[in-house]
Amino acid sequence: MMLTRLARKSLARVTPYTPGKPIEEVQRELGLPSAMKLASNENPLGPSPKALEAIRQALPSLHRYPDSHCFYLVRKLARHMGLVPEQFIVGNGSDEIITLAVRALIEPGDEVVIAHPTFVIYQIASQIAEAKIRTVPLRDFRYDLAGMRRAVTRRTRLVFIANPDNPTGTYVTRAEVEAFMGGLPPHVVVFFDEAYAEVADVPDYPDSRAFLGRHPVIITRTFSKAYGLAGIRVGYGMAPTDLIEAMHRVREPFNVNSLAQVAAAAALEDTEHLEATRRLLREQKRVLVQALEQIGFACIPSATNFILFRVGPKASETVQALLKRGIIVRHMQGWDLPDYVRVTIGLPQENQAFIQALNQIRREAS
Repeated sequence: MMLTRLARKSLARVTPYTPGKPIEEVQRELGLPSAMKLASNENPLGPSPKALEAIRQALPSLHRYPDSHCFYLVRKLARHMGLVPEQFIVGNGSDEIITLAVRALIEPGDEVVIAHPTFVIYQIASQIAEAKIRTVPLRDFRYDLAGMRRAVTRRTRLVFIANPDNPTGTYVTRAEVEAFMGGLPPHVVVFFDEAYAEVADVPDYPDSRAFLGRHPVIITRTFSKAYGLAGIRVGYGMAPTDLIEAMHRVREPFNVNSLAQVAAAAALEDTEHLEATRRLLREQKRVLVQALEQIGFACIPSATNFILFRVGPKASETVQALLKRGIIVRHMQGWDLPDYVRVTIGLPQENQAFIQALNQIRREAS
């Protein structure tokens, strides 16, 4: 009660993000000798060996503050993406870029357009900023960009587009994005969240950098997924220089630690690790989808490193049954998809164990 009276009124509308439990805690609670996590869309191959070596070399300098503007990482990113350093901002994961954009651009009462369901941080950050949120439902598990375009008004300041989307794994095409952007009012900033872009193995995936000189856009990428650096939290944003400057003004100094900076710079150069990740995901996605459909589960076509599939009314029971076998997946109740489960594509032996456990659970229930 005391906290409620002292806290900002806008927090009363916020439902905090609920992360999955650590593997060690699941093992302790259930008395399991081991467990495997297929719930958080992490890279099954782990971090780049080059990133690990860069971290080892940086350890003796931990008594020094990190470079607040990520000088060397930003210049590597600029060369990698074909842009200039002034168009970049680096954050504590790409999540931080989302919150910085909202903090920099949204006044109380401004409108933000988001899809539903989608990545929950868009809504949380907007609610804290006291924005009015216009929500557009997905159509066939895909972003309805035409519907989102119709939701834009003179008070709209931000439109969030996760491409590919989490939790569905679907994406919007180059043509769909071009149609959406055509004639969009200049007071609307379009935020392209491309956390899974490096694993989006689809031919018509849009290159949103093409809009940087045509419209106010912010594009984010992360090192948490394809590059396997989720544990040190580093992501980046690309935008016109005036938007980058606005976000820098609300950014905390030293927001990206020194180990994250050197690891990300090294991972960016490790093309062998990235290609091995893509190859594994491409092969194992086919294996998992085929196995899930043989069991009888409908899978949503995914351009990511995870698969959303329909279990039905017993989705929650199935997730708990898997958990008791030491397999952690994600029930989608929190995204208003109570009949669905999301599973991260793992190593071949992990995927095989997951499918075997599902088959066993189905046999026991029949």
